[in-house]
Amino acid sequence: MLKIIRYNTLVILSVLFLFSCKTEKHQFKNSASKAEIADKAMIVSARSEASRIGAEIMKKGGNAFDAMVATEMALAVSYPFAGNLGGGGFMVYRTADGEVGTLDYREKAPLASSKNMYLDENGEVISEKSTMGALASGVPGTIAGIFKVHKKFGSLPIQELLKPVIALAEKGIVVTQKQQDRLQKYRDVLMQVNEDTILFTKSYKAGDTLKNKALANTLRRIATNGRSEFYGGETGKILLNFLQERGGIITEQDLLKYDAKWRDPVQVQYKDYQIISMPPPSSGGIVLAQILKMIEPYPLNEYAHNSAKYIQVLTEAERRAYADRSFYLGDSDFYEVPQDSLLDSNYLEAKMANFSFEQATSSSAINHGELSNFYESNETTHYSIVDAEGNAVSVTTTLNGAYGSKLYIPELGFFMNNEMNDFSLKPGVPNMFGLIGAEANAIAPEKRMLSSMTPTIIEKDNKLWMVVGSPGGSTIITSVLQTFLNVAEFDLNMQEAVSAKRFHHQWLPDEIMMEPAGFEEKALEELQQKGYKINQSESRIIGKVDAIRVLPNGKLEGGADPRGDDTAVGF
Repeated sequence: MLKIIRYNTLVILSVLFLFSCKTEKHQFKNSASKAEIADKAMIVSARSEASRIGAEIMKKGGNAFDAMVATEMALAVSYPFAGNLGGGGFMVYRTADGEVGTLDYREKAPLASSKNMYLDENGEVISEKSTMGALASGVPGTIAGIFKVHKKFGSLPIQELLKPVIALAEKGIVVTQKQQDRLQKYRDVLMQVNEDTILFTKSYKAGDTLKNKALANTLRRIATNGRSEFYGGETGKILLNFLQERGGIITEQDLLKYDAKWRDPVQVQYKDYQIISMPPPSSGGIVLAQILKMIEPYPLNEYAHNSAKYIQVLTEAERRAYADRSFYLGDSDFYEVPQDSLLDSNYLEAKMANFSFEQATSSSAINHGELSNFYESNETTHYSIVDAEGNAVSVTTTLNGAYGSKLYIPELGFFMNNEMNDFSLKPGVPNMFGLIGAEANAIAPEKRMLSSMTPTIIEKDNKLWMVVGSPGGSTIITSVLQTFLNVAEFDLNMQEAVSAKRFHHQWLPDEIMMEPAGFEEKALEELQQKGYKINQSESRIIGKVDAIRVLPNGKLEGGADPRGDDTAVGF
C-alpha cells in the first residue's frame, strides 16, 4: 500500500512538473495563439480588406510584387491612419531563386528646405511647424515606389492591380471599433488643421461604411496615366496648388526629380539564420544587426521566456545599439555611414564588455562608440507577403504621425505626411516623439530623413524562413527582434510569437518600456533590484507585427497582430 502511495505521489509530482514547464513556456499564450496556415501563398496586413485584395491578386496568377502594389494602395483606402499615397516606405525582397534587395521610397526634403527651417529667431524649435500642416511634408515616395516595383518585377497590368482597390474606395470600407476610436481621438486636431470638416471628421461608428470617391478617382487616373500622373500630371498639380496655398514648399521640380532607389540590404548571420534587412536611411537593419551580434554569445534558450535574465541581456544590447543610432545614422547618399565598423564583431564585443548580470548599466555611462532621447512615430503600417513561387516581400510604409501632417486633400482623397519631423531639427533636441539626432540626420535639400522601419526577411539553411516587420517608431526594431527570437530561441508558432508581450529599451530615456499585464512580478522585482527602471504605462502597445514563417513541410504559417485589426489571408 505504501509503495502504491509513493508511486501515485511520484506520478502526480511528475505531471505537475511537466505542467509547470509547459506553463512556463506558454505563459504568454492567449486566445490569439492559433496560427493561420496556408498551402501556397499568404499575406498579413493591418486590414482584412487589404489582405484579401493581395491574396486575390496572387490567386489570379500575380506574384508577391503584384500583390505588394495592390496591398499598398488598398491600405491607403482601408487604413488611412498610416496607409498612404502621400507618404513613403521601404521594401525588402527575396525572389524565389534567392536574389535579395531593398527598395527605398522614403520621402525627401524639398529643394527649398534648409537646416534651420523649423527654428525661431532664438534658435529654438517651433514644434508644430514640423508636425502639422503643409510645411511638415516631405516629397512623397509611395507612388514612385509601387511603379518601380511593378516595372522590375510585376507580371500583371497595373490597371488590373488597382481595379479592386478602386472598387474598394467606391464601395467603401466597414469602420471597425479600433478605427472608430482613432477617428474620435483625432477629430479635433483634424478639424483644427484643415479648418473645416473633412471626410474623416464625420461621426463614424463601428459598422458604418466609409466611402472615398475622391481617392477612387485619383487611383483611376494613376491606373490610366501611370507614375507621371502623380509626379507631374493632374494629380500632382492639384497636390502642389493645395500645399502651396497653405504655406508648403514642395514644387513641381521636387515631384519631377523624385525617384525611388534600389539599395543593398544589411545582412548579418545569427547562429543558423541569415538576417536580411533595410539599410540607411533606415536605422532598422544596422541596429537590429548590432543587437543580434551582441546577444549571440548568450544562451538565450536556456533562460525562461521574458525572464529577468532574458530581458536584461536584450535591454543591455538595445541600450548600446540605440546610442550608436542617434549619432552615426542618416541618409547614406549625404553622409558616410560607418556600417562595417558598426557591425564589426570586435567593436560590438567591446561594447558589451562592461555588462554584468549583477547590476544595470546606466545609459549615462554609454555613449556612441569611439569611431544623441528617442521615440519615433508609432503610426506606421507593415505587411508581409509570400507567393506560390516562393517570392517574398516585407514592406513598411508610413505618413509618420497619425494621419501624417493631419492635412487632407479633399479633391484627391488622401493625407499628406509629416516626415520632416524625423530629421534632427536641432541636433541634441528631441523631435515630436522624443528622438534626439545628430548632424548625420540634419535637414538638407533632397535628403531622406532617418527612420526606424525594419522590414526584414530571414533565411535558414539558405532557404526562405520568415518575413517580418512592424510599425511602432523606435520600438519597431525591438518588436522585430523579439518576434524572431520567440520562434528561433523559444520555438513558438508564428501567431504566438507575434501575440507575446513585448518590452523595449532605447538608450534614452533610461527605462524599460513594457506592455502592461504581461510580465511576472518576480521578474520585474528582480530587474528593479538590479537598478532597472520599469515603465508599464496603461494601454502601452509595442509594435503591431505581421509575419509569415515557412514551415519544414513547405506550408506557410501566419501571425497577425491582435493589437490591431491585422489579418492573415492565405490559400
